[in-house]
Amino acid sequence: MSEEQYHSASHCKYLIQYHIIWCPKFRFSVLQGNVDIILKQILQKICNDYKYKIKALEVMPDHIHIFIDVPQTVAPCDVVRTLKSISAIELFKVFPKLKQVLCENVEYYGQEDIVSTV
Repeated sequence: MSEEQYHSASHCKYLIQYHIIWCPKFRFSVLQGNVDIILKQILQKICNDYKYKIKALEVMPDHIHIFIDVPQTVAPCDVVRTLKSISAIELFKVFPKLKQVLCENVEYYGQEDIVSTV
């Protein structure tokens, strides 16, 4: 890794990157068309708000891959919870029919996700 890729804190340099994968509930293929486009915009806004830097983002019809660079103070479980919860709420606002198609409750994404360090 080159030196300019690292971030500086008061007494350290760090580079924390995660590859995160998650799916809609029941792995339904609903992340296509306008949903795909809006979801990318929502995830970009969340990452900007929380100071996460998206290195790569791919939305497939039945799952999402995101490769992000995060501050050293953020736990991986917090990153996943933030991305999944806020994006689900925002998608339901834009596409209320998704709620009817996928679930009776407020869960949009399945409970499983994968986080790996790079």
